[in-house]
Amino acid sequence: MEKETMIVTRKIQLLIDSDDKEVIRAAKDQLYDWQRICFRAANMIMSHHFVQEQVKDFFYLTEEIKLKIADEKKEANGILNSSRQNTTYKLLSNHFKGQIPTNILSNLNNTLISSFNKEKDAYWKGEKSLRNYKRNIPLPFGAEVISKLAKTSDHRNFTFRLFQIPFRTYLGKDRSDKKIMLERILGGTLKLRASHIQLDKGKVFLLAAIAIEKEQHVLDPMIIAEASLSIEHPVTVKIGRHEHAIGNREEFLYRRLAIQSAVNRGKKAVTFNRGGHGRKRKMKSVEDYRNMEKRYVEYKLHVYSRMLIDFCVKHRAATLLLINQQEKEEIAKEDHYLLQNWSYYSLKDKINYKAEMAGIQMIVE
Repeated sequence: MEKETMIVTRKIQLLIDSDDKEVIRAAKDQLYDWQRICFRAANMIMSHHFVQEQVKDFFYLTEEIKLKIADEKKEANGILNSSRQNTTYKLLSNHFKGQIPTNILSNLNNTLISSFNKEKDAYWKGEKSLRNYKRNIPLPFGAEVISKLAKTSDHRNFTFRLFQIPFRTYLGKDRSDKKIMLERILGGTLKLRASHIQLDKGKVFLLAAIAIEKEQHVLDPMIIAEASLSIEHPVTVKIGRHEHAIGNREEFLYRRLAIQSAVNRGKKAVTFNRGGHGRKRKMKSVEDYRNMEKRYVEYKLHVYSRMLIDFCVKHRAATLLLINQQEKEEIAKEDHYLLQNWSYYSLKDKINYKAEMAGIQMIVE
């Protein structure tokens, strides 16, 4: 029996693998040019597919004509000269051919059409608005365009070429599993899927999508774990007669409020801080505390979600039910204190990711 897999994403910082400053600048300018094209192309794709869905409403004056948004070669009343998916690719090719690799355009087209098809019912119901992409959109590409993946001479990082641009990873003191995954990709035991290049404040990051095998656990479909997220105890879980509270208000909320107080004290002291580099230098202590709060919250939510899933696996629960979660999220939207200090959405996402990894079905009530 073939093992089930899931896609995980790892964010890896990249450097242009060259000592020539002109080469580095030219490579980054090229990437930013491609990003500007992707920004324009993404909004064109969504606009055209939205119009194609609604174009039948534009013909209400010609009732005797029956038209269908389909390839004229395959459908009798079709008005397109190619498939719907190919229409926007041809549009992008006509506008940007020679300015950007076609692999990026193809992956961008496929990804956005997939998102549009998943959400179009919500568009018609008025539950969602059409996606609007910003200028910092990541650049999608297929894994097949990465070549010459190898370790550096010091065995600490990796080098590869992407669209003939030489890159080198910068893992630094990273203690996560990024290096192990890259080694397994190099060894052929893991596969890299369609990924993205992200540009952020002059830095380049690889958003590597990696297919990994799900954990194999012996779970009982008849056993259901009921979990509740609250501000008093981040997670309370009950499986039959077994009940367990994960975390408490003191260790999570009070620590977070203490860091926020330090942020406020830092803001009051900004006027008296030494300058030298304008606002950035004066606000350094405030930004340090903000980053401290972000790291603390992320770490705690990862710990809580891991403890919850481990508890479910221990008791062989195949289903995890989050009780009254939607109601709590609606209350949190109206309560500024809860919205600011209790990360319902982030914790739920982390639980969902780890549950999927362990083969546990999560249901939100």
